[in-house]
Amino acid sequence: MADKLKFALALILIAAGVAGFYLLSEQVLVLRVLVVLAGVIAGASIAWFTEPGRRFAVFLRETVVETKKVVWPTRKETVQMTGIVFAFVVAMAVFLWVTDKSLEWVLYDIVLGWK
Repeated sequence: MADKLKFALALILIAAGVAGFYLLSEQVLVLRVLVVLAGVIAGASIAWFTEPGRRFAVFLRETVVETKKVVWPTRKETVQMTGIVFAFVVAMAVFLWVTDKSLEWVLYDIVLGWK
């Protein structure tokens, strides 16, 4: 029950920050943005101490560990794969254009007789 209250308070703080942005519409934009950031930071810090917040922290740590296990492609591999994708997109565009124009010719010129 305490976690639900903490989480509700966190949501209220975030909503208050967003509401403050609009209530301070005549103020400098920097102040308005700081109010939103303060609301988000306050809400996140309270939510951090709930059980779902702790599970989220564990999830973030596990995510960082898994990201470090990834074998990232080299620059050369990235450029090659990008070139292959680009060539495929161009080939498909040409194929679809030729198909479209062929169907247009068959339907309008041959079948319907519109020239």
